[in-house]
Amino acid sequence: MYRKISTYIEEYLTGDEDRILCIDGARQVGKSYVIRELAKKHFANYIELNMADDKVGDRLFANVKTVESFYIQLSVKYGAKLHERKNTIVFIDEIQEYPELLTLLKPLRNDNRFKYICSGSELGLALSKTTLIPMGSIIEKKMYPMDFEEFLLANSVGEDVINYLRDSFLKKLSLEESLHNKILNLFKTYLYVGGMPDSVKQYVETKNVYKIRETQENIISFYSEDAAKYDKENKLKIKRIYELLPSSIENKVKRIQYKAIENIEDVRYTKYINEFDYLLSSGIALDTKAVSEPKFPLVQSSSKNLIKLYMNDVGLLTALLYKSNINAITDKDSGINLGAVYETVVAQELKSHGHELYYYDRKKIGEVDFLVDDYDSLNVLPIEIKSGKDYRNFRALPKLLENDNYKMTKGFVLSNSREVVVDEKIVYLPIYYIMFI
Repeated sequence: MYRKISTYIEEYLTGDEDRILCIDGARQVGKSYVIRELAKKHFANYIELNMADDKVGDRLFANVKTVESFYIQLSVKYGAKLHERKNTIVFIDEIQEYPELLTLLKPLRNDNRFKYICSGSELGLALSKTTLIPMGSIIEKKMYPMDFEEFLLANSVGEDVINYLRDSFLKKLSLEESLHNKILNLFKTYLYVGGMPDSVKQYVETKNVYKIRETQENIISFYSEDAAKYDKENKLKIKRIYELLPSSIENKVKRIQYKAIENIEDVRYTKYINEFDYLLSSGIALDTKAVSEPKFPLVQSSSKNLIKLYMNDVGLLTALLYKSNINAITDKDSGINLGAVYETVVAQELKSHGHELYYYDRKKIGEVDFLVDDYDSLNVLPIEIKSGKDYRNFRALPKLLENDNYKMTKGFVLSNSREVVVDEKIVYLPIYYIMFI
């Protein structure tokens, strides 16, 4: 299955970059698979070190502190494959299991004996806790579940079709009815399959909802186990916050209510800062920060205390909400409010495109679901998400667009409606066009 990040990794493997590439992302998003396939393709001598396996096995690298000791342990298992940099690559998987190895990346880079690439399911968290961060010696790249475009490609939708969709989006054109129905149905399928490669593989090969849900439930269990391994003392609080995500985003007030975590009144964000750091750094949750002033750049008025948290994959969310009854998603007359599901898939999509996520909420004005920085126009792009038929029912978006202080040139409203409509500064778009924002 094609992954966009493959191009980036391949350019690194075949280029002259001497810094060590570290792919960071949640478990099961496909990091190891992509790296393994590309590294084997370009290097005659491929060496893979899985530190999670080493930690529960031989522990060869448990006490490695120097380049020399690293090479000794490397040669114990792979001495016959250790040749020159041009034909030898060492892939260090789950490097965060031994945080000392992160510090060792700088001297390994300076020694320049082999080509290296790393990955980790909690790499961001490990780097944040590492005393001597190897700044200047590594490139950290985030990886997310498959986005909707990658999902379409996995389901044999050709690049010509996707290019046609992209061109229609850029020109603000509606799709013809038959193509709209086809893409919208695939989008709704994506809502229950999600972007975890194993789930997508199950769908493509079997179309068996029970097998897809079983795969997703296993991933959710992995996340709980990882939290327990990381922080035995606070694992229950991490698990509780993670379990609150579906209900929080379905509430009228969607931001995390800290008192619900342990039923403690007047509690603040700072009490759970380590737990939130884990959820975000490990990649299993996506944060959306509140802004007091929707002006570019949004980070200047953002607040860490008022956050909305989304699950990192919409398929995992719908597995928790609806189990194997996908009619809640696919049946337009089911009566189920899919607002939380649509917001989650948009958060997932925008994040995978490199956007930092923000939202705006004021009692007198109302709420706008997402705000992102538009670096091309040095402006803010507000995005409103509508899952039902009342997609023109909102109040905050026009007020932001009309405010001359904010200087917004346009706002998007995404819904199931086929027609693209431009109404002054508001552009109404079908929900699947999110893949091009």
